[in-house]
Formats: sequence, structure tokens, C-alpha cells
Amino acid sequence: MIVDLTGVRWFKSSHSSGGQECVEVAWLDAGAVGVRDSKNPSGPALIFTLAEWNAFTTGVRCGEFNGPS
Repeated sequence: MIVDLTGVRWFKSSHSSGGQECVEVAWLDAGAVGVRDSKNPSGPALIFTLAEWNAFTTGVRCGEFNGPS
């Protein structure tokens, strides 16, 4: 899928410390979600459907991606 990201409004999580080492997210047309590295704003972005994004964020909240304790 090719998506024109010109003029997209990117934002960081409110949990971000304001530093440069985090990801940025953008709500895109047709319910898509863009994710990029804040250190490389002109670099590539990952594009997810809303269903994929919701599955990912639910997994994060439920601890699905936590490493071994």
C-alpha cells in the first residue's frame, strides 16, 4: 500500500519523556495508522489498518509483549 504522508500530523505518546528516542503515530485516511521513528522523520513509516493497530495496542496493554520476568 502506498500512502501519501505529506502534511500528516504525527504525535508522540503522552507517556513519552519528550526525548527523541520514541515512535510517532499518525491517524491516516480510511482508518489507517502510520508509525515512524521520531529520530528519522523523513525515513520510512509502517502503515497498519485500524484493526491491526487495535490488536497491537490491546496486546501491549495486556502484557502480551512483555519479556521473561
